[in-house]
Amino acid sequence: MDTKELVQWIRTLYLHNNIKAFYMNIIWRVPRSEVLKDQHNECQMCKSRGLVEPATMVHHIKYLKYHPELAIEKDNLMALCSECHWLVHHHIVVKKQLNEERW
Repeated sequence: MDTKELVQWIRTLYLHNNIKAFYMNIIWRVPRSEVLKDQHNECQMCKSRGLVEPATMVHHIKYLKYHPELAIEKDNLMALCSECHWLVHHHIVVKKQLNEERW
């Protein structure tokens, strides 16, 4: 499937409220697995705060709904734990961990 066909298919899935079909398809499963492997199965948001948490999800940085042409582009995918994935989608800002005590 070329990019143009993929974009059309994703738009059709959104139109019919069936985007789950994309996430269950091998077209998504392969790059998802590759991203998790490339990013060592570590949540990238937790890692940026000095924490180590296993990643269970792969997030589209530019949302799939608005950028279906980037659906399987690794540069647009980020490994996240379920908590961070929820925070991203609910637009909650997480402050970086302070490494020093402040009195």
